[in-house]
Amino acid sequence: MPFDPRHKSHTLVDGPDRAAARSYFKSIGLTSGDLKKPLVMVAHEWIGTMPCNYSQRELAQRVMEGVRAAGGTPMEVNTISISDGISMGTEGMKASLISREIIADSIELAGVGYSFDAVVVIVGCDKTIPGGAMALARLNLPGLILYSGSIDPGRFRGRDVTIQDVFEGVGQHAAGKISDADLEELESVACPGAGACGAQYTANTMATVMEFLGLAPMGSGGPGATDPRKDDIGVEAGKLVMDVLARGLRPRELLTRRAFENGIACAAATGGSTNVVLHLLALAREVGIPLNIDDFDVVSERTPLIGDMRPGGRYVAQDMDRAGGTRLLAKRLLEAGKIFGDEGTVTGRNLAAEAALAVETPGQDVILPVERALKATGGLVILRGNLAPEGSVVKVAGHERPYHSGPARVFECEEDTMKAVLAGQINPNDVVVIRNEGPKGGPGMREMLLVTAAIVGAGLGETVALLTDGRFSGATRGLMVGHVAPEAAAGGPIGLVRDGDIVTIDIAARKLDLGVAEDELARRRAAWRPLPPRYTWGVFAKYARLVSGAEEGAVTG
Repeated sequence: MPFDPRHKSHTLVDGPDRAAARSYFKSIGLTSGDLKKPLVMVAHEWIGTMPCNYSQRELAQRVMEGVRAAGGTPMEVNTISISDGISMGTEGMKASLISREIIADSIELAGVGYSFDAVVVIVGCDKTIPGGAMALARLNLPGLILYSGSIDPGRFRGRDVTIQDVFEGVGQHAAGKISDADLEELESVACPGAGACGAQYTANTMATVMEFLGLAPMGSGGPGATDPRKDDIGVEAGKLVMDVLARGLRPRELLTRRAFENGIACAAATGGSTNVVLHLLALAREVGIPLNIDDFDVVSERTPLIGDMRPGGRYVAQDMDRAGGTRLLAKRLLEAGKIFGDEGTVTGRNLAAEAALAVETPGQDVILPVERALKATGGLVILRGNLAPEGSVVKVAGHERPYHSGPARVFECEEDTMKAVLAGQINPNDVVVIRNEGPKGGPGMREMLLVTAAIVGAGLGETVALLTDGRFSGATRGLMVGHVAPEAAAGGPIGLVRDGDIVTIDIAARKLDLGVAEDELARRRAAWRPLPPRYTWGVFAKYARLVSGAEEGAVTG
């Protein structure tokens, strides 16, 4: 039987008993004719506080134009977003990961509350992408994801710069390497307009992943937020969702186990953000796909690093688009047998068919052939050991050293660590331990880019390691181990570390170990007491009560 394109909305607006609902809709400009067409939610996270999602209201109009042209009635839905970059290093950063759940919850609620037949979720900054995908998976309505796009790189004294340069500039400034005027000039040019952070940080990593999962049209995320092509992409997305609706294609049909492995592979192949671990674990849980933290290591180990992308490499997201984009990346990985080409996408073509449409720019060296890979294996590594019995995550996409053993410098929160870095109190060979910043303990599992960038900017990136039960920005580089699980607040061994203990990070052996005898650890464990909750009411307290560990994706459901 053909799929009913009004499979949901007819119960909302059809029949004499739904006259009141129709009356409400007519009060905002809809007509009787509009209400006889499929109702399509166009959801986004525009907010007037940051560049990442700043273009989304305009892009939503283009999507709605496409929906109307293809015979649907679009309705705009708006939810929140939190800027990781702006809130970094403050209490506000605790709101970031929590916002992923609220974004997913609010889109889900609107989808059910208004009986939409289909949905386009426009996404931008870091948590909006997995949040939007989680909502799409929960609703399981015909729909798609559309990334609003990357920011243009800034120009500073003849070279391209991104927000990563500003964060590292803070460390350079603290070390006396650049002046107040230098830092002000840099901060004034690094972010020239709308769009999400410009390199293969979390937003662009997750946007790439959405295309490899099949939820976003391949190639749609590449053009930047201010690129003139984005308007046409928006219109075409609106038309496409009506086609997806006509076919009755639902997101859960695309979200197979092999699709998730494709998503992991594209992140590993481009040196993407460690946050992909957290977000794909959460999304897999939404659809009941068995995926665990060790799967990321398995897929990364068989996937070559072929995208020369910042922060570990040389290029930004828009360079990748100009080189040939996600289709070229897929083509390279398919040629080497590293991904599954028969997985479906929202366009109706499978991944192999999308890759066949790749157009490579002659002479580009952003996306390399597999035989010229930057590394034989990908950038995502899972470490275990007596410090992380349930796992931890490290990115080795750049030139990180494979082994470090040194004395622990223990801090109970990010702010105290930052003070020590800026005061020059971190020494070569130290292992900085930041705990009680996990999903429950933070709560909210703050990113540590302010600290990690300050360490690199101070010239300690090659001699200091860091580990935390919090997480990292996609812009983080250096030997930095995050997502240490169990977290300190849940009684994990990271809570037992003391200043001077020897911590060993061994990438090749996949080990993160504390050089303390088991009987001494047992004594410490018996004496250990959790810190009092940092919040006792409101959304932060509720999240801390509900959230799972990082090894499960830090989910609340």
